[in-house]
Amino acid sequence: MPLQMNRDVFITAAITGSGGTQDRSPHVPRSPKQIADAAIDAAKAGAAIVHCHVRDPESGAPSRNLALYREVTDRIRAADVDVVLNLTAGMGGDMVFGSTEAPLPINPNGTDMVGATERMAHVAECLPEICTLDCGTMNFAEADYVMTNTPGMLRAMGQMMTDLGVKPEIEAFDTGHLWFATQLVKEGVLTSPALVQLCMGVPWGAPNDLNTFMAMVNNVPADWDWSAFSLGRDQMPYVAAAVLAGGNVRVGLEDNLFLDKGVLATNAQLVERAVTIVENMGARVIGPDAVRERLGLTKRAPVSK
Repeated sequence: MPLQMNRDVFITAAITGSGGTQDRSPHVPRSPKQIADAAIDAAKAGAAIVHCHVRDPESGAPSRNLALYREVTDRIRAADVDVVLNLTAGMGGDMVFGSTEAPLPINPNGTDMVGATERMAHVAECLPEICTLDCGTMNFAEADYVMTNTPGMLRAMGQMMTDLGVKPEIEAFDTGHLWFATQLVKEGVLTSPALVQLCMGVPWGAPNDLNTFMAMVNNVPADWDWSAFSLGRDQMPYVAAAVLAGGNVRVGLEDNLFLDKGVLATNAQLVERAVTIVENMGARVIGPDAVRERLGLTKRAPVSK
């Protein structure tokens, strides 16, 4: 099969994530101002989309605090640079079991399980152009932690996104997640063409070898838009791999802290490196207006009251 390289590429910058990286690099933003400033710098460096979580400003721990999302959203929308805002909707589905011999009751330390409406509260309030929909339940690297997204929960959240006019970015950590996403489109919960993020190398989802990657790519419907990333030192090789396979790219501190071995990166530096790779391949990096046209998005004004 000949390569169908993407010649018009958009870059997503995943600014901070929800992993325990806050004490591993001084560049991981914590406060709403730090997160917004990092997103704005990433946009100036060439990111058309910024994907944002929020954290407790003091501890750096992941948060679902609505006021923090409002501040991040308003700061980004008031900036002197245009960018498409993508907020996570993945929080609120964390379940930590007890020991292997006594899994119940659920361990309250780390468990954060709430209903669909609460998981979507910040999306309904801030109305980003895009929000994420993690299309499946998955074991992560931790022994007793499960990222929990039942079919019923995903149908409910997906319908809320559609009703709000917010474009879901389907987060696919394995091929079954793509299978279920196509089912949501068939049911009318999500609209087509959909938007997919292929999440490679996240333990214990799809490994980031190229055979698995192409299996993921080949399971994305031909008329859908997709992007891909991998973790750590594989982040930049996957910029090239995604473009070669016909997709778009994601970089940022959510997935990788380093610019080079032993050299801690900023989000803007990772975006700049991705821009260089894309352009050296003979492709063009497109901006937020072109992304809105491609994905059918509508730019929203600040929502401060």
